[in-house]
Amino acid sequence: MSEHMSLSNELLVKLIESADTARNNSYAPYSKFRVGAALYAVTDKDESVIITGCNVENASYPAGNCAERTAVFKAVSEGYNNFKAIAIVGGYDSYTSPCGICRQVLREFVAPGDFYVIMAKNKTDYVIKTLEELLPMSFGPDNLTGV
Repeated sequence: MSEHMSLSNELLVKLIESADTARNNSYAPYSKFRVGAALYAVTDKDESVIITGCNVENASYPAGNCAERTAVFKAVSEGYNNFKAIAIVGGYDSYTSPCGICRQVLREFVAPGDFYVIMAKNKTDYVIKTLEELLPMSFGPDNLTGV
């Protein structure tokens, strides 16, 4: 069992391997920085699914999309929105953390203290943080109640 009791070692390895595989599909002709993400979701029937994404760059830089958001948007478009964790693999010599925009997009769908972000160099070298640790005092849907 990992340091985070809700994530088994088997699940961690599967998420990291899935993110690394997704990284191979990255379209990064400008930065050459390829990133893959694997988002872990649970259905209403307590079935689990892993949705992958990769970064997609564009000559008009703002039109590109990060791997994490690609995975989230893909998941939502397929009917999944109960997210539990995401694994991110970028450079193999450093841990790739989600950018601020990706953190905010994830926050839309998760309780920050109950969602894990796995930043991996490989399946044995990784760091796990909660979204709360990466985005403290976040603004989310609960802030708009009563508006």
